[in-house]
Amino acid sequence: MKVLKFGGTSCGTTESIQAVLGIIKGKQAKGEQVAAVFSAMGGVTNQLLKAGDLASVGDTTYFDLIKEIEDRHFTVVRALIDVKAQSKVFANIRTIINELEDLLKGVSLIREISARTSDLIVSFGERLSTTLIHEILHAQGVDCQFLDARKVIRTDANFGMAAVNFEVTNRQIQEHFAKTKSLQLITGFIGSTEKGETTTLGRGGSDYTGSIFGAALDAEEIEIWTDVDGMMTADPRKVKNAFTIPTITYAEAMELTHFGAKVIYPPSLQPAFTKNIPIRVLNTFNTDFVGTVVNRSAETSEYIITGISSIDNLALVNLQGSGMIGVAGVSAKLFTVLAKHKISVILISQASSEHSICFAIEPSASASVKALLEEEFKAEIADGDVEGIDIQENLSVIAVVGEGMRHHTGVSGKLFSVLGKNGINIVATAQGSSELNISVVIEKKDISKALNVIHDSFFFSQAKTLNLFLVGTGLIGKALLEQLQGQENYLSKYKALKINLVGVMNSKKMLIDAQGIPMENWEEERDSKGKTAEIWAFVEEAKRLNLPNSIFADCTANKEIHNYYLGLFEANISVVTPNKVANSGRYEDYALLHRTALKKGVKFLYETNVGAGLPVINTLQGLIASGDRFEKIEGVLSGTLSYIFNNFKAGVKFADIVREAKVKGYTEPDPREDLSGMDVARKILILGREIGLRLEPEDVEILKLLPENCEKAPTVEDFFKELEVSNSYFEAMVNEAEAKGEVLRFIATLENNKITIGVRSIGKSHPFYMMDGADNVISFTTKRYHDRPLVIKGPGAGAEVTASGVFADIVAIGSYLA
Repeated sequence: MKVLKFGGTSCGTTESIQAVLGIIKGKQAKGEQVAAVFSAMGGVTNQLLKAGDLASVGDTTYFDLIKEIEDRHFTVVRALIDVKAQSKVFANIRTIINELEDLLKGVSLIREISARTSDLIVSFGERLSTTLIHEILHAQGVDCQFLDARKVIRTDANFGMAAVNFEVTNRQIQEHFAKTKSLQLITGFIGSTEKGETTTLGRGGSDYTGSIFGAALDAEEIEIWTDVDGMMTADPRKVKNAFTIPTITYAEAMELTHFGAKVIYPPSLQPAFTKNIPIRVLNTFNTDFVGTVVNRSAETSEYIITGISSIDNLALVNLQGSGMIGVAGVSAKLFTVLAKHKISVILISQASSEHSICFAIEPSASASVKALLEEEFKAEIADGDVEGIDIQENLSVIAVVGEGMRHHTGVSGKLFSVLGKNGINIVATAQGSSELNISVVIEKKDISKALNVIHDSFFFSQAKTLNLFLVGTGLIGKALLEQLQGQENYLSKYKALKINLVGVMNSKKMLIDAQGIPMENWEEERDSKGKTAEIWAFVEEAKRLNLPNSIFADCTANKEIHNYYLGLFEANISVVTPNKVANSGRYEDYALLHRTALKKGVKFLYETNVGAGLPVINTLQGLIASGDRFEKIEGVLSGTLSYIFNNFKAGVKFADIVREAKVKGYTEPDPREDLSGMDVARKILILGREIGLRLEPEDVEILKLLPENCEKAPTVEDFFKELEVSNSYFEAMVNEAEAKGEVLRFIATLENNKITIGVRSIGKSHPFYMMDGADNVISFTTKRYHDRPLVIKGPGAGAEVTASGVFADIVAIGSYLA
């Protein structure tokens, strides 16, 4: 027997419910015996709470909320149940809605809502969603039964967070399941008292329900189906490099969930923990992913810590005074009054001198806690033994959790060091004697930054010697080696880095020497000692050597070499490259490369993919890592097209400008390769992916610059003739722009998840108006840079500047490893 629990996002829409049905029926098709627990549709519980509050003050707009809830359920019925069977289902749901409306009318009449009534109101969320799914499965011929959990889960009368009577509950669940072989569809979150009064099980109650049933039935496994790929090393919304934890212990999961990890909730672990039943966290929308298994013990991990979680918003209460030193009972008095008023304490830290006690609470409780403690310690404050109650708000807490910390020294030092180096102040800290959790309280504004630097520090290794394999010794590769040689002393003295060139290859010859190839005569060494160049052999040898801290630099324009990147990552070799092919192909391939690099703890850097040596991608990644959000990206991303439109004015033939650009070496042999905008498309696609968008090459809309006759000209010579013939077409474009006091620019724009590329007419207020030469310019409009976009401008091509960008990426890997 497996117990499946589906969360609010899994039950929230027609599409997600279809996925849920597929999961249930798929398991039945495999012969698995299952029971399923359901949350309310996403957001419905909050709507019901709000409806109750509105009704309690006589505000009849609660009817609108109930109508919205009804409509959401009816929409699913219309989509997933045959028309002939819909009327019966509508009637069943309407009956439940009528009961809810009658209850709210009563609340409205008496102008009061008790905790008991509130529990009854919110119970309708799970009752509606489970009824809906039961009706759909029943209509599809599945042998199933609706089970109102209130019939079997017995609790006390602590409404809002009722305690379960497990002796009675377990017996009733077992008796119920003994009487039927039908698939049980169970309402989550709710139970009932001995008197039959509806109760709720607290935050995350549906997870708890799943755990209660799993434990009572001695289930093989409890599956929590949600909208993420299991428990992550950190919140992926805040930490881009977060990844799924394959296995985790109950103790670790309890710590992570207590400190903000919201995939599952602490109470739901207890029944499973007692019975030693594994809990598997799975993604309803990615059913092939294995998820995370929570068990009594976990597989050995290569990392010291298991994960990082955080509570973004809390307040820190500090009780201090010289009169507390050596006085017994102060802590007992403090926490007794908090418990009496049901104030939850998130974290406690006490000075060894007993001079102060500080603890973290929800900010919403700050005012009441201050008043309670001032009353409780009124005499001590009056006598001066307690200085007062100080409350600091706008704070966050980060918990670093892992069983592995027990066996490693210096974890605390490493944590505090990485925060200190990044200018993040620690307000308070706490560490249990079990060495399972180190918690730090910091300012809320630093939460995103802190999570990222801690994650990077603990989930990646350190080193100071880099072993470099270079493919491509043309203009860029040669310039790179000259720069590395010229900066050898600087890197050693100021970066504590040594670059060891162990492999070099061009289209004809390759040489690999694990002891190092002298940079001052690498060319002679390669030509005299090298073998015939074979990229597969070069890569295999690099992998076979298995040198520490290896970096593979692809300084070619080859369209096939990126196929070796995955194997390099698997062999723990980082990659740096100005080659755009890997990052601008199919998204699936792009994502696989990045996932693999992350999984293996290696770096894949490609700053020079966009803007050559300009700090475009690093700036973008820095903004994201610090929590900024992108609203729009605009760019003149082609030096060729920049030159052409910077010089295209009224009275000048477009054909003459293109011909001039070709003579200067700005264009490809066939200028149509530049004028097509495909290179620009690849660059803006890469930027779109960098900010988290799932974009394919075909998602880029290119507004054609050239008339059809120019595009289809059979030769380059014929192309220029057709440009002459089409002069009036281009003349009209520039005349129209100049008549408005504007200029033409070939601009790539990413906005509202859409990319468009083409010639635009822009005015003086636009950051791209003043341009010259063949410069690239990129504009970032973000949440922080909203009114005045962040603009990066400079040479976007050339061997020296591109090589300097590759150089910077190599140094960045060195800094990361060290």
